[in-house]
Amino acid sequence: MRIALIHALKHSLVPIEASFARLWPDASLMNLLDDSLSADVAREGRLTAGMTDRFLALGQYAVTTGANAILFTCSAFGPCIEAVARAHAPMPVLKPNAAMIEQAAARGHRIGLLSTFPPTLVSMPPEFPRSVEVVPKLAEGAMAALDRGDRAEHDRLVAQAARDLRDCDLIALAQYSMAPAAAMVAEASGLPVLTTPDSAVQKLKQLLGVG
Repeated sequence: MRIALIHALKHSLVPIEASFARLWPDASLMNLLDDSLSADVAREGRLTAGMTDRFLALGQYAVTTGANAILFTCSAFGPCIEAVARAHAPMPVLKPNAAMIEQAAARGHRIGLLSTFPPTLVSMPPEFPRSVEVVPKLAEGAMAALDRGDRAEHDRLVAQAARDLRDCDLIALAQYSMAPAAAMVAEASGLPVLTTPDSAVQKLKQLLGVG
């Protein structure tokens, strides 16, 4: 099985490849990265028609390589990803957070949504079912720390922010780049923690009928 991984942040590559290595080592992966997308949505403060066109172009390229499924790894582009899914149905085209949202809603009512990328806290909460309460929290400064190569400071800031979510049932880490901090977040909050890459790999295996 070939899985196309499409990224808008370079920090997403290592966490998702680590999840595949652990949970589905036989999968064949290909990576497409356009980190100008994350810069553009941060600058614009919204998704544009031009961004959707760019996502459609990336999705079409992935299909031409023989991909069996597409997984997007940046959580701020839900409507753009939905356009790709419509264009290539019935091929599995997953939003980065869809599988984690499904798991979180099944396991808790009050869900702490921890993010390092502000646009995600606008786009992602409406994707949760109305039956759950989403408590958004930004780990301020964490993305900047990661951008300058300071993973330890990123993880410290993420864990520190998690302490404000201790009255939730569980914590969902919104960015793929946050997955390596999951153990620190669990220790700081005392709560179960879900990560987007692990949930996504498990969902893809289910959709593609892989044992």
